[in-house]
Amino acid sequence: MKILRNILAVISGIIIGSVINMGIIELGPLIIPNPEDFDNSTMETLASTIHLLGPINYITVFLAHGLGTLAGAFVVAKIATTKKKIFALSLSGWFLLGGIAAVFMFPAPTWYNIIDLVFAYLPMAWLGWKLAGGKK
Repeated sequence: MKILRNILAVISGIIIGSVINMGIIELGPLIIPNPEDFDNSTMETLASTIHLLGPINYITVFLAHGLGTLAGAFVVAKIATTKKKIFALSLSGWFLLGGIAAVFMFPAPTWYNIIDLVFAYLPMAWLGWKLAGGKK
């Protein structure tokens, strides 16, 4: 029963984290509008217009990655029965793999890729575990 609950915790964390990530990605331009000629309707147009984005436009993307990981790790740490910290941090590995894939798929600036990969995943998973009642 513990194993099943731990598996359910990880699956739930991935789903919750992904929903939050995509929700922020979709709503981000409503909060911080993209430049007028920016087009992300296809990978080709995204690649040709991504240079129009300024540093402020990357805030919502970073928040999507960070808050998705935070929420997912929180859910995992709340549901898991054993090794809550390990499961929460492992979840960050799942999202980190997505972040690494994004580095190769989207031509974002190097400064953003470094900040995103270093601060949006493992630290946020650790914080999610702590917020869920992780040991002091």
